[in-house]
Formats: sequence, structure tokens, C-alpha cells
Amino acid sequence: MKIDSAVFLADLREVPRLARYAEELGYDGLWTAEAGHDPYLPVALAATATERVTLGTNIAVAFPRSPLVHAQIAWDLQAASRGRFVLGLGTQVKGHNERRYSTPWLPPGPRLREMIQLIRHIWDVWQHGKQPAFQGKYYQFSLMTPFFSPGPIEWPHIPIYIAAVNPYMCRLVGELCDGIQVHPFHSTKYIRETVLANVEQGLAKAGRKRTDVTFATSAFVIAGKDRDEVERVRAAVRQQIAFYASTRTYIGVLEAHGWGETCYRLNEKAAKGDWSGMASLITDEMLAVYAVEGSFDEVPGLLKKKYGGLIDRLSFYTPLRPGEDDAIWRRVIAACRS
Repeated sequence: MKIDSAVFLADLREVPRLARYAEELGYDGLWTAEAGHDPYLPVALAATATERVTLGTNIAVAFPRSPLVHAQIAWDLQAASRGRFVLGLGTQVKGHNERRYSTPWLPPGPRLREMIQLIRHIWDVWQHGKQPAFQGKYYQFSLMTPFFSPGPIEWPHIPIYIAAVNPYMCRLVGELCDGIQVHPFHSTKYIRETVLANVEQGLAKAGRKRTDVTFATSAFVIAGKDRDEVERVRAAVRQQIAFYASTRTYIGVLEAHGWGETCYRLNEKAAKGDWSGMASLITDEMLAVYAVEGSFDEVPGLLKKKYGGLIDRLSFYTPLRPGEDDAIWRRVIAACRS
């Protein structure tokens, strides 16, 4: 199991320093997100500041950009990182596409399938000089002149991961993708019974194996140097789980454990802005299912027990921040990877 981290920064000038720090600390990969800032720009800076770590988007929102835009940025980042880039895409939900991005909402599953197919076709055109010839329901590509072609690169295979929750998207992972970004709000029961089960259906349809798909996710970890810090972390995790669990898209994660009604209660409180009240609905029993809690020395063993044989790349939900706990996290990362 590889151990990754996330990079959430408002100041791009800090990215090279943070990326080098993460590589020195022992992380295997760094992920950026489209959460307030562009997900691609930090990767460009990290690519030229590091030598070893995998770099990827988790995720770039798919539909506001055309397939060629995604393909071109990924091609440049793959070259800059010397073959270490992962293109992670996600659909987002209807409201955000229409009201935040001014993007028409079309059937997201079939549209994402076509986007992935076209992105790979574009890469093939650039790498092998083939004629562009893609005509789909949502996208078409029939023009590429030498002036606008970046030409071949040394590392033409760029893995594509997608964020997947519902059965269609999970099956799409199995059919077409190199990896899946499992949502941080999950349980191992939900991953096995819903996510993995549908990925395996897609794999069977495409004649592929489980080893052809990388499972990546983030884990909620509750740990601290003393009781007060543990309580602060526990409260923050409880609040974050409440936020995710209030979204009906993720009700299946609760229903897998008989807690589906909690989603509706959380949704009502969210509509009223009762954020503290939301956290109170996340019980200790739920925390035990959706998070890992223990001392820093216990955490590696707990994570291996929970995710071993199920998850291939694991991130800590806590953003990467250099500080006085460096020695602790270096020890935790090494123990998780051993």
C-alpha cells in the first residue's frame, strides 16, 4: 500500500517547497483538488521540484473543460514530471455544473465515458501521428494540424483515474480506467459490497483483471500527542463526516450500515445552517466505522488491518503541513509502507 498526501495551497509559490518536503518525508504521491483553486497549476510546480513522487489531480472537474483541454494539460504535465502524472477526473453534481460552472448538465456517466475515450484518442494522435477521427454523441474531434500538435513524448501512457460512487461509474472504472478515487466518506463494507463489486463487473465485461485498476482513497485518522489534541481532531472529523453524510448522493454509505435516516436528518440541519447540530448526529459507533483512531504508533497497524488487500494508495485526509510533528509523521509513513 502506497502512502500519499494532499496539497491544498492558496499560494502557488509555496508548492515547490511543500512538494520537496513531502518527497523527503517519504510520501509516495501528492494529490491536488479542484476546491477553490485550479488543480493543475500546483502539479506543474511540483513536477519540476520533485524526482520520485507520483503527482495527480483528485480531482479535476471534467465537464467545464473540453477533452482536448484536459488532454493537452495532462500531456504537458506528464512530460514535465518525467512520467509521474495521473489524470484524475470527476463529474461533480448537477447544481455545481450548472450554477457554478455554467456548464450544461447531460447524462454524466455516458458523457464521462466518451470523454475518456476521446482523451486517449487525442493522445494517440499526438504520439503516433494518426488522423483525428472521433465522432461521439457529446464530443467530436476531426482536426489537428502540425502547428497545434505537441508531438510525441517519452512517457505517452498517462493513467486516468475517476471519482466513482454510484454503480455505473464504478463499472466504468472497471471497463476503461486505470484507477478509482474512492470518496473519503466510505466504509470498507461499502467499498467491498458496492464499489468493488461493480468495478469487478466492469473488469469482467472488458476482460481485465483486478490488478489493472488502482484503488485510491483518503482515510480519516484520529490521533494526537495528548488528550486535548485527540479531542480536537475527533471533533473535526465528526464535523467533516457530518458534512459529507448530509449529501443524498452518499446515502448508500450510511444505508450499508442501517443509518440511512441520518442522511435526511443531516440534510435538514444543513438547510438550516445548524453545523454544530449536524456533528452531534455522528455517533461514536459511526466514527468507529468511518475513521481510524489510535495513538501514532497504533495507526499504521490499524490502517493495514482496515485497508490491506483492498486499497492500493492511501492518503491521510489531513492536509500536509510542515512542522514540529515531522518526526512523528515520518515514522508513521514508514510504518504504513513497510
